[in-house]
Order: sequence, then C-alpha cells, then structure tokens
Amino acid sequence: MLDILTAATLLFSPLLISLSSPWNLDILPSEMSYVPRVVDAELTTLLAANGAVVVEGPKACGKTETARQQSASEVLLDVDANAQQAVAVDPALVLPGDRPRLLDEWQSHPALWNHVRRSVDAERQPGMYVLTGSAVPADDATRHTGAGRFGRLRMRPMALAESGVSNREVSLRELLNGATTQSPDPGLTVDDLMEEVVRGGWPGFRGLERPAATRAVRDYLDQVRRTDVSAVDGIRRDPEGVRVVLQSLARHTATSAKLTTIARDASGPDSRIKDETVAAYLSALERLMIVEDLPAWAPHLRSSYQLRTGPTRHFADPSLAAAALRATPENLLADFNTFGLLFESLVVRDLRVYAQACDATVSHYRDSSGLEVDAIVTTDAGAWVAVEVKLGSSAEVLDAAAANLRKFSGRVDTSKRGEPAALAIVVGTGYGYVRPDGVHVIPIGTLAP
Repeated sequence: MLDILTAATLLFSPLLISLSSPWNLDILPSEMSYVPRVVDAELTTLLAANGAVVVEGPKACGKTETARQQSASEVLLDVDANAQQAVAVDPALVLPGDRPRLLDEWQSHPALWNHVRRSVDAERQPGMYVLTGSAVPADDATRHTGAGRFGRLRMRPMALAESGVSNREVSLRELLNGATTQSPDPGLTVDDLMEEVVRGGWPGFRGLERPAATRAVRDYLDQVRRTDVSAVDGIRRDPEGVRVVLQSLARHTATSAKLTTIARDASGPDSRIKDETVAAYLSALERLMIVEDLPAWAPHLRSSYQLRTGPTRHFADPSLAAAALRATPENLLADFNTFGLLFESLVVRDLRVYAQACDATVSHYRDSSGLEVDAIVTTDAGAWVAVEVKLGSSAEVLDAAAANLRKFSGRVDTSKRGEPAALAIVVGTGYGYVRPDGVHVIPIGTLAP
C-alpha cells in the first residue's frame, strides 16, 4: 500500500492537473516499481525501425513510465520550467541528449514536431526520440510530415493481464491461430469484477484502497470537463454541458447510440443541447483519448441484410463511465443491466490491448435485421475471431450467445473472408472450455495477448 502522503497526492492531484500543469499522472511515485506493459515489445520494435516513436494515450495510462524504460535521457515538458523557456526560444535546444531521448507531453509545444522531424532527416538513425502525448495537438497539419520518420504507438489503461488480475491461461494470439482453449477457474467473483469496473486500469491508482481509487477517477474526469476539453484546442466549453454529455455517454456505453440520441438524453427540461455542440464535445474528448468508439466491421455477406456502420460507444476505460454515473459496486449490484454494459466495455478495453500486440484490430457487427456481435478481432493477415460478451454464464445465457455467434458466422461470406479462427463467449466468472458446438467459453480473468 502507498503511504498516506503518496495516496493523498494521487487522490487529489487530478483536481490540479491540466495540459500544461506541473502534475503528470503518467509518472509513478518512486516507491512503485514499473509493471511491464503489453506495449513494451511493440515500443522496442518501433524504436528499431523509426527515428522517432510517438506514444499516445489518455493521461495517467502510464505512457511516461513505459517510455522511460527504453529512454536514455528525458525532458518533462509539463514540469520542467527551464525546458519550457528553452522551447519558447528555440525548440531545437531540448533535443540534444543521450538517445533515445524522451520528450514528454510534447503536444504542449507543437513546434517540436518539425524540429524532431528535421533532426531525424539529418541523422537518419533509428531510435532517436520518444514523444509521449495525452492529446492530439490543435494544429494537426504539422503532423502529416512525419510519414516514414515517426512510428506510432497507442497506449491504454492497464488490461487485467497487466494488472495481475488475469491468470493469462488463454492467449488471444493462439486463439487467432485456431488453437483450442481451456482454463481453470481464475477465481474472480462478481464483486471482483465490480471492483475492476469502478477502479479501472490506471497504474497510479492501483495501489489505493477502492474508495480512494473511485474518488481519484471521479476527480480525473472532473478535471477533464472543467479544464482539459477547453485546453486541448483553446476553445471554451461549458463544464456543465460536458458533464451531462459524459453522463449520457456513460448511460449508452456499449450501445450504438447516435449523436442525436446522446444530445436528447443530455438535454434537460428547460434546455436543449444542440447536436453540433455534442459533436464538438465528443471531438474534444476523442482528442484527449478519453472516449474511443468501436468501429463497425464490414465483411462480405451471403445475405441481403444491410450492414450498420455506426460505432458502439466506449470510454478508454470503464471506470470513466462508472465515474460519470457515480457508480459504486454497491449500486451496480442493484443495476445489473448497467453493470453488464460496463463489463462489456472492460472486455473491449482488454481485447484492444491484446489485439494490438497481435497486429489486430477490434470492431463490432450489426446489420439491418438487428443481429449484433459485440466484438470482432481481425488480424492484418485476415484471421478473425467473433466475440460475444456475457456477464452471466448460465446454460441459457451461453446457449443463446452461441446461437447468435453461429447465426452471424453463417451470414459472413467465408469464400472471401475465410472461416473464423474461433467463435467465443467471454464471460465474467467460471471455467474456460470449448462447447460441443465448437464455441469457446473464455473467462475474462484468463485472457492475455
């Protein structure tokens, strides 16, 4: 456990941070040892192939500490006043140093981008710089000149395999290769899953007791709505309006709610939030990487049904949705429908982390008949796994989910797409096994890359 002073710092610092503040929640307290992340190997590969690597992800997901493991020197641009003054005079002043050189929170000084690019062009050496950022800069035009010079790496909050909750018995990579899976019960309970949903995968909050961690995530989200959504591009946004939109998004987690639905749901009896206002808020939240919608999968179909191309709504971590709703394990116990949606979002978060390590992407499926599949994992080579997410694991629930997966698989034109590597139901608790119909049952507490 963290000492009282460290816990207090972690708990209340989200109220103080902003894009240019002296606080950086991606830097762990010195007494907390680094926990290996799934992206470590990817960062090594990208540094060997590119002059610079940009590591992007929401605040507090661990970017700085991950980059530090493979950097020889660093400039912390959000806390080092001398570096900030130097960049204001000439961004090239902060580039010299042992390499790879970490330029942390570079987006607060976008002019750095072209200076790094010129340095890479001049020396043509791999592994020169690591740039970390928790927001997409307002002037995106300068970033297009990075082609062929910059590698990109997306980081997310910790998946269960990273935080030590998963026993790592079932590999997504092996599943994509057609392996048969089975696993012992990882021992997770419904209470454990509720705890994970409200606590989230934030490295700096993992050492806190649950009430303190819950409060920290709420304060984090409060900072986003009060400061960060305006600081990201300098456009003033109403914090109260952002709050009700965040609540609406949270209520529609893991659904295909349209923008108009979110706007209507966020509007009060005496005021109406315009669709374009909601769109602007969502754009800012996407640039902060607070929300990350799940895109639609578009396979060739054997049937005449029309594909639905709208995304499903997800936060970067289910704890953000829980914080927006002020959810606790106690009130989630009385609202299993909401808990089920937040659990689905947790599974999507973990699948995204593991899929990235497999050169794969995650999407969802929905067609005009109403048939839906929660997640489709697809590799660049074309292998794919269809996943239904179910909090419960009763025979009735599993039978219905398996029938849905088989129905979906029958609609995909496998002559063009190929047969699925697996059809899988990810559940909250219990054992992992393959049903007689060939559908895998995989407890979330067993999954790993």
